[in-house]
Amino acid sequence: MKPTQTMRLCDIALKPGASASTQLITSRRICRNINRNLDSVRDERRAMRRQAGKLKVFLPFTRQAIADLEQQAQAHREDERSKALAALAGFGQSLLFDHDGLAGALGFDRMCDLLSVNTVEREQARREGVTSLEDLVFAHALEDSAERRGQEWNDAPLFNACHAAMADFIRECPKHLLPDPFAPGAPFGPKLPPKLSVV
Repeated sequence: MKPTQTMRLCDIALKPGASASTQLITSRRICRNINRNLDSVRDERRAMRRQAGKLKVFLPFTRQAIADLEQQAQAHREDERSKALAALAGFGQSLLFDHDGLAGALGFDRMCDLLSVNTVEREQARREGVTSLEDLVFAHALEDSAERRGQEWNDAPLFNACHAAMADFIRECPKHLLPDPFAPGAPFGPKLPPKLSVV
């Protein structure tokens, strides 16, 4: 079997003595490749659904053909897609918990350089005390901010990996352990009265 680009990147990252910079760079490249693969699966599925949509004009004669196309779209490359999502979530979990200690090994400035963080946002993050990889990549979504320049949508590879890990956590976590978003003081719940103190 011919090794793929992603497999070669994994080999580079797993070499003994690989620097923290190499590990972060290869992680970004691997996540970018996985995202590209997931995008191609999504595009192919969307094309099948568009074909089914074109047949809706001829209903009720095309009802079975539409159902078949929608079922094909749902099953199209599903095994590959589910494995890619699991791999992406694994990278995200590793980044969220920083098991390898990349943030400490790299330092704030080198981490920002490797993540392509905009200079202005870098200084703002420094003032706010952001030091972890999870904060830069996921909580503040500063990865590739130098390239995005004010765009609302974030499609950075490590952000997508952390997003996949959080989605897995929410999906797999027992319901009684998840916080209630509609509880008093929660984001969607009623506001709590302010805490007053005598000055």
